[in-house]
Amino acid sequence: MNLIYNIKDKPKFPQMLLFALQQLLAILAATIAVPAIIGNGMSQSAALFGAGVGTLVYQLFTKFKSPVFLGSSFAFISSMLVAFSGSVAASTGFLGLIIGAALAGLVYVIIALLVKFFGVRWISKLMPPVVIGPTVAIIGLSLAANAVKDAMGYGAVASTYNMDLKTLLCLVCALVTLATVFVCSVYGKKMMKLIPFIIGILAGYVVALIFTLIGMVAKVDTMLIIDFTKFQNMSWLPDFSFVQVFKEPMNFGDFGNFWSYLGTVAVAYVPVAFVVFAEHIADHKNLSSIIGADLLEEPGLHRTLLGDGVGSMVGAIFGGCPNTTYGESVGCVAITKNASVITITTTAIMAIVASFFAPFVTFLATIPSCVMGGVCISLYGFIAVSGLKMIQKVNLEESSNLFTVSVILICGIGGFALQIGKVTLTAIACSLILGILTNILLNRKKAQATVEETTEETQE
Repeated sequence: MNLIYNIKDKPKFPQMLLFALQQLLAILAATIAVPAIIGNGMSQSAALFGAGVGTLVYQLFTKFKSPVFLGSSFAFISSMLVAFSGSVAASTGFLGLIIGAALAGLVYVIIALLVKFFGVRWISKLMPPVVIGPTVAIIGLSLAANAVKDAMGYGAVASTYNMDLKTLLCLVCALVTLATVFVCSVYGKKMMKLIPFIIGILAGYVVALIFTLIGMVAKVDTMLIIDFTKFQNMSWLPDFSFVQVFKEPMNFGDFGNFWSYLGTVAVAYVPVAFVVFAEHIADHKNLSSIIGADLLEEPGLHRTLLGDGVGSMVGAIFGGCPNTTYGESVGCVAITKNASVITITTTAIMAIVASFFAPFVTFLATIPSCVMGGVCISLYGFIAVSGLKMIQKVNLEESSNLFTVSVILICGIGGFALQIGKVTLTAIACSLILGILTNILLNRKKAQATVEETTEETQE
């Protein structure tokens, strides 16, 4: 891809602030959604602070060579809920969040050490383009329902959408946002081409504001697209997780209860870390194809893993949420063709500063889901297309390759996920595992034939 700003490029300061704000808008909804889902007193501002700090840690470990933002991970939602469940954990939930994130981060550290010792060639053999390409596509396609749900203004994915007044208005806002992003990206000049999401969100917000004001005057609740009541319960300072720990009574009773609690948290977090590891590789492979540099080689997979793992630990200490590389951030890089790492660093600093400014965070939180849905249709679509582009050089005339891609796409799109106890293997993880096994099984004879041919040539 012909990037406008490469990894080491530094845009002018005013432009860089706009680019950083765009990245922040792209990741904001998902980052603050996780603490909202968990509840139990978790702070959205603290999660934003934790994401910013975690991203800075990641940038330090990767030597400022990987342009991606780390936000709250949805994969750990069930794990985080476990930290607040049970008679013992109910009063020590925030301690569980920090311990769980530390254990998950430790898994990343161990894998990073193994990668450092054994190298990354085994990963390339285990996950060639025929496997990783469709897996990246699944990351985008698996989010498609969320984008449509948001665009239609629904709180849950439905098989059909009743076209009532609110749904119609939400759809108008989403389409205005999406069309504005398209027009700015394709026909825009200079800065307009670099900040299509900011312009698109502003356009969608203005339309939503007009509908909301009309609804207020006419007293029609279904026209209230923007929820201004969020300003009534603003939390002026982030409620950091480590501070919350000291507010909780430690009533373990005895060390037996403590170890039981620790074991419960470990079982909830550690297996999920291995699942997210697979998604970590897919995200970095995708980002590598966008920026034209193999991040698994330089700065190296061991560094990206360390950055992700330690960043999750640090982020959870403040915000309670383990972090992960965000597809929205990758999509933003792809569409704007801005891979400047200094932009990501500025975004992280902006997230930290914004977390202390309640009106700004609340204003961002009032951006309607339908407006963000319009943005996400393009973001998630670009992720899917990036994965499909990886398959371009794969020979799909070979049945082994065709079956491998087919298994991953169908299982991923179909939502082939498994619940094993308290651990959920996501559709992405399951489709990747099945794809790896299929590829190994169907290409085993090819590998043996290659070895035999090499042996014969050597003997001659």
